[in-house]
Amino acid sequence: MGRSYSVKGRKKKRKLHEAAASDAGPVAEEAEELPLPEEAGGEDRRKDEEAAAAAAAGEDEEEHAAVEGLPVVPRPVDGKRRPGAIFVLERACLEVGKVGKTMQILNSDDHANYLRKQNRNPADYRPDIIHQALLAIFDSPLTKAGRLQAVYVRTEKGVLFEIKPHVRMPRTFKRFCGLMSQLLQKLSITAVGKREKLLNVVKNPVTRYLPVGARKIGLSFSAEKSVNLFDYVAKSSDDEPLVFVVGAMAHGKIDKEYTDDYIQICSYPLSAACCLNQICSALEQKWNIA
Repeated sequence: MGRSYSVKGRKKKRKLHEAAASDAGPVAEEAEELPLPEEAGGEDRRKDEEAAAAAAAGEDEEEHAAVEGLPVVPRPVDGKRRPGAIFVLERACLEVGKVGKTMQILNSDDHANYLRKQNRNPADYRPDIIHQALLAIFDSPLTKAGRLQAVYVRTEKGVLFEIKPHVRMPRTFKRFCGLMSQLLQKLSITAVGKREKLLNVVKNPVTRYLPVGARKIGLSFSAEKSVNLFDYVAKSSDDEPLVFVVGAMAHGKIDKEYTDDYIQICSYPLSAACCLNQICSALEQKWNIA
């Protein structure tokens, strides 16, 4: 007598389930032992991403340092205390304006139309004068010999900032304007790789930062007292710090209220850079700086 179809069907289904379970067992075990291809490559991919992020961060830091920092020149160190000079540059035309979407130092060449729309005289916006004046000071043998003590600059708007004597000033006008724009917005510029502030906006008046007993000498073409600068400097005492106040503007004269002496060194009007060159030369001759 044959078995019913229902019994045969149940046994056949049970055999199929057992076969399927036996086949799925090793696969599951292998899946637990071996990581998935995506997981196996995930660590390498994570390392690559970390390396790329580190490289990008390094590039950002280098770019930030290039913008933020300034190079410095080596300082002569011989242990001797020697007399030095301090310069105050008055009425420098350094004004920041928003041109388009960027903040820039306004000048008569690039922003003439912008200034006329603001009812301003483009001829009064000459940041190149202070740039040339600073190069005249920092390129002189006086500075390279370590006899420069400090430089102070006061703008037409009354902003006063100090420049350390071992700063290497930008050679090009474009870079100089970028540096000044950053200084007037952030109020300080640090050295490359250091926290030392090389340019720093300080509070007025400038006399609070000058040495006690310093002799403050103002120079102007309109001064009544005319002197021979080389003889004038040669007669000064080395025990008395010398502070020279020079105008860095296109027209006008400096404020002589805080000066001890107000002199004229030439019968012709001189640019700020030319005047500073003569002062540095007189000091170099006095202190035998070759």
